[in-house]
Amino acid sequence: MGRKIFVSYKYGDTYVEDLDIYEDTFFGKQKVQTKARHYVDELAGILSKEDHIYKGENDGQSLANFSDEYIASSLRDKIYDSSITIVLVSKGMKHIWQAEKDQWMPWEISYSLKEYTRNGRTSLSNGILVVVLPDEFGSYEYYLTHNGVCNCTTYNTPFLFQILRDNMFNKKEQETRVCSNGTIVYHGEFSYIKSVKWEEFKNSPNFYLDKAIELRDIKEQYNVTKSIK
Repeated sequence: MGRKIFVSYKYGDTYVEDLDIYEDTFFGKQKVQTKARHYVDELAGILSKEDHIYKGENDGQSLANFSDEYIASSLRDKIYDSSITIVLVSKGMKHIWQAEKDQWMPWEISYSLKEYTRNGRTSLSNGILVVVLPDEFGSYEYYLTHNGVCNCTTYNTPFLFQILRDNMFNKKEQETRVCSNGTIVYHGEFSYIKSVKWEEFKNSPNFYLDKAIELRDIKEQYNVTKSIK
């Protein structure tokens, strides 16, 4: 059965790999600068092919001109009616001069993690999956790098929003070892919020969506942070 999936992302982030997109204009087809929003369009198509339901606004339905109260209400409805939240991590997703509590993505993640009761029905926390977009150079190294010594992936978690950082490497009982270069290597599902590269997600979307639900269903094994600090 298909799942209802909310997507949290920074609409206008252009620090992403070019998708070679052309749009019809008065002068004919013109190439446009790729934004994170274009990846959402691709993601919606991937989800549709797998019979999942994308619970987000369609392009051209931006909420930018509405009040914060209206936007928040609309987003709450969409998140409440979903079971998974995909967070598209992109290089320019953060406003570095703006408090995280005043940015939409941390708010959406926080709301996704909480349980709410409406009309006698209490929602579960959403399973949350980070899908990492390649940057303008086609690289993931702003967040994910390969450690050749340990043959493992290292995570630049300080780059992330605090609520994402708090829900990674947060399993209550961790299996670890120390690599020869002093790096701590974690085994198993060490984070409540799992990270996957865009290319890997495209190849096996259902595997990663199922993993998000699997982790949600054992969330008591993790120290889950639900509020924005």
